[in-house]
Amino acid sequence: MKQIVSRAEPGAVATISGVAQQQSILVYDGDCAFCTTWVNRLRKTLGVFPEAQPWQWLDLEKLHLTDSEARSAAWFFRGGRVYRGHAAFGAILRMQRSLGLRFLGNLLVTPPFSWVARAGYFFIARYRHRLPGGTPACAMPKQQG
Repeated sequence: MKQIVSRAEPGAVATISGVAQQQSILVYDGDCAFCTTWVNRLRKTLGVFPEAQPWQWLDLEKLHLTDSEARSAAWFFRGGRVYRGHAAFGAILRMQRSLGLRFLGNLLVTPPFSWVARAGYFFIARYRHRLPGGTPACAMPKQQG
């Protein structure tokens, strides 16, 4: 069961008991060419990069994620905490050796910058199928309701 954590950790949205404390894993949409391209680019560009796996290859139940949650954003699990969307990217930047990248990672989860980062992430996720490298398979599922 997800539990909300204290605000002491910027950008953390939950603590997961099913993920080992030392395990770091980035979960992304492997069916999306845009997402896969960016994961591969970041893996080559950043000095420190976690294990990255498409959600389609994982047992989401063990991660306490639903299909809908996995489809909606990238998720980063680290040190027993879970980060979603822009906060996941911020957490990965905070792992870097570069002071500038760590600073940027903190900025991404600090209001008011976090509001802009969240909106930017939502926009990119929503329209990734229309961005360079995107394909129709990248489109987010239509919201039912």
